[in-house]
Amino acid sequence: MASVWMNAYFNLGDWLIIIAYLGGIIALGVRFGREQHNTRDYFLGSRNIPWWGIGVSIVAAETSALTVIGVPAIAYGSNLLFIQMIFGYVIARLILAAVMVPHYLKGEIYSPYQLLERHLGTGPRRLAGAFFLLLETLAAGVRVFVACIPVRLLLGERVCSLGGFVDPILGAILMFVGFSLIYTSLGGVKAVIWTDAVQFCLFLGGGLFALCYIPTLVEGGWTGAMTAAAAAGKLQWLNAQFSFSAPFNLWMGLLGGTMIVLSSHGAEQLIVQRVLACGSVADGRKALTLSAVLIFPLFLLFLLVGVLLWVFYQSHPFQIPLPESRPGLKSFDFVFPIFMLTEVPHLLKGFLIVAILAAAMSSISSALTALASVSTMDFVKPFTPGRDEAALLRFSKYSTVFWAGMLVLTAWLTREVTFVLNAAFSLRGLTSGALLGGLLLALFSRRVGARATMAGMIVSLAVMNLLYWPPNIPALQDWWTRTFGGEVFWPWFTLIGTGVTLSVAWLVRAVWPDSRPPTAGQAG
Repeated sequence: MASVWMNAYFNLGDWLIIIAYLGGIIALGVRFGREQHNTRDYFLGSRNIPWWGIGVSIVAAETSALTVIGVPAIAYGSNLLFIQMIFGYVIARLILAAVMVPHYLKGEIYSPYQLLERHLGTGPRRLAGAFFLLLETLAAGVRVFVACIPVRLLLGERVCSLGGFVDPILGAILMFVGFSLIYTSLGGVKAVIWTDAVQFCLFLGGGLFALCYIPTLVEGGWTGAMTAAAAAGKLQWLNAQFSFSAPFNLWMGLLGGTMIVLSSHGAEQLIVQRVLACGSVADGRKALTLSAVLIFPLFLLFLLVGVLLWVFYQSHPFQIPLPESRPGLKSFDFVFPIFMLTEVPHLLKGFLIVAILAAAMSSISSALTALASVSTMDFVKPFTPGRDEAALLRFSKYSTVFWAGMLVLTAWLTREVTFVLNAAFSLRGLTSGALLGGLLLALFSRRVGARATMAGMIVSLAVMNLLYWPPNIPALQDWWTRTFGGEVFWPWFTLIGTGVTLSVAWLVRAVWPDSRPPTAGQAG
């Protein structure tokens, strides 16, 4: 009977490693679930988690299965130019540590959107919260779907179809979201952060193993591999020519990359919730600084894995044909999973598969707790001021289950709706500028007022949609091509969106000033 479930490339030892991992993270959820007494415990982890655990969790939360699979694919298909984006990722974390952490930890808040209410009023807070809920539901659901495509290859059709009872993709979606929901709903953000720490070690270890193992399979070892890669231009990492369109260049990293992370780590609950769990400003700064130290070598590691995979497959045939590209997933994204299945010894293969599962589940659990936190603390709690903590904690857990269902639904519908799949990978860029711009106005230019801030955020969303889906007007398209040199690449989206938000808000303030003072509510 066991052979019915057995992937042809796995043995019993590989499966035991995978099962032990899944059982371990559920045990962690049960362990931390005993400490859940109120929403402070559930969403802030009682604010007694060590800063280094939070710092590692920040990196794990932004490293999805698509990153572990897709970053090597970038280098496999081109070179190391993507590393220029990481320059901005590091710079932004240091800026946030110095400037933003004191605002996050002044008092006790549950999301960055409460800062908008504190300084501008309830309208901007609810608008920002609604933007995040819509964005993260679609983006996380699509991440789940796309991650399940190579995972179906890794685990096999029989396992993902739950023994033949459901479609394999649906089965993979249910498994991923289901296991993530169990430990997230039981243990809250504390369970998420500590499982993130474990998961970070797993996919870091998987990357280090691949970096050391692949050169043993090619002629000349590490030196021979690097010589072959350099001769083919695979080690090129710097492009100083400014451009709004692909390929990656230094200015995209220093400007675009910095703005992306200022938004994702400063104005979006997915990452900010971890900083809010820190016990002090000093701990928050150390956590962000640790993530800055870790992020560059982590991405460089997986880019080098991609280069080594390219060298390996120049002299070795693929034992499994590369699948065709599809929206959100290029053919090269299957290279690393195929290598794991066909070239890695048993037991080590099990650990590598667990690394992919860990990255996928880390991003899902982060989305679940972030969505539950914003919906509960930014929308439900302000409308039910008399509700006691026990009732609010129960609602928080029900909310986590609800958002898990929404991720499953979004992921499942995505398989049929190519439009959603194409859009979701740019959705963060469509709203990230509005969220960052709104937060900057609330903290540093609050005289602009609530009405102007909301106008800037809404116009920013509209402009970014036009940028992503330009109208079919030949004259306009010709002007756009002459001005920007072609399609604007996604690293610029947040910078453009933030600029639109700030400009429109200041313009509205000048033309139609809001004479009413901000109705600053309690940030709670």
